[in-house]
Amino acid sequence: MGIIWTIVLGLVIGVIAKLLHPGKENMGFIATILLGIAGSFLAGVIGQFLGWYRAGEGAGFIASVIVAILLLAIYGRIRQR
Repeated sequence: MGIIWTIVLGLVIGVIAKLLHPGKENMGFIATILLGIAGSFLAGVIGQFLGWYRAGEGAGFIASVIVAILLLAIYGRIRQR
């Protein structure tokens, strides 16, 4: 169940990030899920580094969406080149 939950949350976070980020990204279903999962993972790592989360504690939903939006911005800059 943990993997399914990760995929579902990754999809939700990825879709919300794509809706909030201006512009059109031609990302498919799998890429959107990976975007959400990467956003959550990096938000957890950054949060642990800053002392917001403890080891093994998941990142917050809002932090995950914000990091996913930042990843989308980086993806857009790389894709333009």
